[in-house]
Amino acid sequence: MRKRKVLTLISILFVTLMLVACGQESTVDSSDTNANSEADQTELVPVEIGMLKLTSSAPFFIALEKGFFEEEGIDAQVSWFEAAQPISVATAGGDVDVGATGITASLYNMVAGGEELLIVADKGREQEGYSSTALLVHSDSDVESMEELKGKKIGITQTGSTFHYMAGRLLEENGLTTDDVELVPVNSIPGLMETLESKQVDAVLLNEPNITRVLEDGYGKVVTQVGDVIDYQVSGVFFSKSFAEDTETATKLLKAYVRATQYYYDAVLTKEDGELVPGDNYDEVINIIAEYTDQEPAIIEQGLPYMDRNGELLASDIQTQIDWYAKEELIESSFDAGEIVNTELFENVLNELE
Repeated sequence: MRKRKVLTLISILFVTLMLVACGQESTVDSSDTNANSEADQTELVPVEIGMLKLTSSAPFFIALEKGFFEEEGIDAQVSWFEAAQPISVATAGGDVDVGATGITASLYNMVAGGEELLIVADKGREQEGYSSTALLVHSDSDVESMEELKGKKIGITQTGSTFHYMAGRLLEENGLTTDDVELVPVNSIPGLMETLESKQVDAVLLNEPNITRVLEDGYGKVVTQVGDVIDYQVSGVFFSKSFAEDTETATKLLKAYVRATQYYYDAVLTKEDGELVPGDNYDEVINIIAEYTDQEPAIIEQGLPYMDRNGELLASDIQTQIDWYAKEELIESSFDAGEIVNTELFENVLNELE
């Protein structure tokens, strides 16, 4: 009897020890899981991106929404801006790692003055066969060509803006110069539309979807599409100097961006027999852009900017722009585009993705 009690106690003790051991093992496993989860989260590298809520930022919207950045180990943190110039300043100053905005005279003046940043990728350009920016006159106007604008007023947004550049280049391609017309800065896109409708100017530069709005309202007509006359890198993706030097992280971000530009192009820039047709994921991309820009999908569909399918920068055009702005005395001095353009990072990305 006594022997049986001893055996029973031993059995109970054995079971108790087993249960304690299992509990400890379970606790260790749970801790390991939590540690691994935290490690996975810390592997994402934070990257600050400055941009505007414009349709031309579509690849960034897509990369954010589809998780392309996370898949490359990037924790994309967005800073939303209200104007283009502050993005360039923030990128050059290192307040953001990546900037995405228009390429203007003020940007080139910053570089000429010693500020450092790099243009690495396409974020929207003028391309033949795609409606992006156009020169319009009033529907009552007799003007049918650029040559007929000699001595007349052309509305632009601001001096040194992309619209100023496009007006100047269009004039030169048609045998005129900016001295042959009066350029009228009106400071905003709505201002351009109002001055055209009220006939305060003879012509204006407008982009989509505003071109379509003017045509539908019946008070304007297109003289020429900018992309049919010149190839022009309107906006770009910029890297701060320090971010570009972190080649591993910079390459990962560009990989995600290229995937997004391909997704965008295949969805909304696909052509059949020379005409745009909805591609794969068309509705999804339109809705993503609409959500990030706070606009209706129908408005977004009217103004889808052209981008290279791989997001590749039209690097040769940067020198053309610098030289033109210098000639017009809109930048302090000319300089070599190699100081501001970096195509090596992008070429490495394309080679890796092939």
